[in-house]
Amino acid sequence: MERTAINPVTWSAELGFDQGTLVSGHTRTLYCSGQTAMSPDGEPRHDGDMAAQLALSLDNLEAVLSEAGMSVADLVRLNVYTTDVDLLFRHYGVLASRLGAAKVAPATTMLGVTRLAIPGQLVELEATAVA
Repeated sequence: MERTAINPVTWSAELGFDQGTLVSGHTRTLYCSGQTAMSPDGEPRHDGDMAAQLALSLDNLEAVLSEAGMSVADLVRLNVYTTDVDLLFRHYGVLASRLGAAKVAPATTMLGVTRLAIPGQLVELEATAVA
């Protein structure tokens, strides 16, 4: 797979995401459902703790990627849904450090929403990966 960052402006790269990602030569695409801070038994975890919910949501996303033989490094798109944008920004380093460690800057959208499907959840990560 070849990945080319498309950035007609440079400010987004400083924040850890590309405006677009052109992918060629890939053979597999994985569309991941939104991942939240749920236990393996489907129980919500870390009520009210954005940093812990974000970390567990990432762990759950990585589990889906791993099951498909992929990793965070294969992410080309990441949608972040949150019930509290300001709170998420205070803990954004949890996400940015994991993406940075994988040397990936997927095209990213962050949306503030009224609520998520599971009461008490503060953040949900939806992703597309290619390999």
